Amino acid sequence: MRRASSLKDKEVINVSDGTRLGMVSDVEINLNDGRIEGIVVPIQGKWFGLFGKDNEYIIPWESIIKVGDEIILVEMSESIVKKFLE
Repeated sequence: MRRASSLKDKEVINVSDGTRLGMVSDVEINLNDGRIEGIVVPIQGKWFGLFGKDNEYIIPWESIIKVGDEIILVEMSESIVKKFLE
């Protein structure tokens, strides 16, 4: 079992195209049932998420393929990744 805090600062990589999406800064938790809904990754080049949620992306838990010691592998379509990196 892992703690939600162990996800922080892991690098997120999209296996669909090898894109490095950034580092996990936080997690989204559903307080009603205590489940992790997704991971929060600041959008690169936009002040690292310091200015609100418009500068971060929440990757749904269902998109996560594997959580390793240093990286998290996700599978996201090219159109979503393109929007993420714009």
